[in-house]
Amino acid sequence: MFDAHLHIFDPRFPLAENQGYLPDPFTIADYRKRMSRFDVGGGAVVSGSFQGSDQTYLKAALAELGAGWVGVTALDPDATDEEIIELDRIGVRALRFNVKRAAADITALTLQALRAHDLVGWHVEVYIDGNMLTSMQPVISKLPVFSIDHLGMSEEGLPYLLDLVDRGARVKATGFGRVHMKVADTLRRIHAVNPEALMFGTDLPGTRAGRPFQDSDVDLICDVVGTDMFKVLEDNARAFYRLPARERVIQADPTPTLPIHRTEQPTLPLRRDELPKLEPADTIPFPIIE
Repeated sequence: MFDAHLHIFDPRFPLAENQGYLPDPFTIADYRKRMSRFDVGGGAVVSGSFQGSDQTYLKAALAELGAGWVGVTALDPDATDEEIIELDRIGVRALRFNVKRAAADITALTLQALRAHDLVGWHVEVYIDGNMLTSMQPVISKLPVFSIDHLGMSEEGLPYLLDLVDRGARVKATGFGRVHMKVADTLRRIHAVNPEALMFGTDLPGTRAGRPFQDSDVDLICDVVGTDMFKVLEDNARAFYRLPARERVIQADPTPTLPIHRTEQPTLPLRRDELPKLEPADTIPFPIIE
């Protein structure tokens, strides 16, 4: 699988309180231990509000994680073209608009996003309450490529979210403990509009969520999307982050069912004129049941 949304809070690097809250450490070692039962072949490390525009933790994380891992970051407003190009070189692939938990100059962010897209092809990932989605329409309409975090957060914004999906937006199937909606129904409706839209992520460590990621979240996704589970769990996100598709080897059945070899001649049909003729006395009538 590809984890399209996780956070790393490494105490070696700067962290700042957001709304009076500071997260507990959650290192790469912590993440690997938590996900040890899954075959995670890559993912997207997303900068949180606690990390501001610091890039030191992200550079260290991507270097340690290696191939198949990408970054989603918040940039300093004064970031130069050279800085963006360097971040792209080490694996950063997107900007995050944290509209829910961080004050921001939306106009400046939009101009920065357009510049990063022109320079290196970055997309934008929007963290926002669904009830604010329509108010963001003037900004969203200017973004060439973008995704919405955590299923859009609320039922209220779902009609507009589905319209965005129909026009090419991607949606992260993440943060089920954060949202205010019927998760299975929302997943089903998004997937029906565009099977390429949903991208699985754990949202670990789930800071300030009603509940963090549970293994059963993967089962829920698989139940909803059925045979498209590989798309949602991995393929859609790999394509979105411009990573090569992962080749899957379908294991052959080591003990396939073998045909039964006949040892005798099969029974051949008889022609009607070869059937034995019965005398009238040989015919036994059926009893009449009253």
